[in-house]
Amino acid sequence: MNISISPAVLAKLADPSHNVTKQEILECFANRDRKFLTDNRPQHQAPIPTQWFVAETDYGRLLKVVFMYDRPVNTIIIKSAYPAEQHIVDIYHKHAPMI
Repeated sequence: MNISISPAVLAKLADPSHNVTKQEILECFANRDRKFLTDNRPQHQAPIPTQWFVAETDYGRLLKVVFMYDRPVNTIIIKSAYPAEQHIVDIYHKHAPMI
């Protein structure tokens, strides 16, 4: 499976408000222990559903990772990643089943 991050998203991830690396995103995918949730909010609708999850990096940094999975080309397209606030962690733990 490929992971794609556009130059615009890479720039957003490098911004101090996000400060997330591609390596940290990969670590979060590897370390997650719950399933993905789908963002059903109307303003986030797209031909490919937007999914998200919360997981720790290898150094214990808790991130929310937002992505789309393009099945035909077997590619994860990263839309955003940033430190997860407690209310986001609570929502995720309430609604995402364990793997």
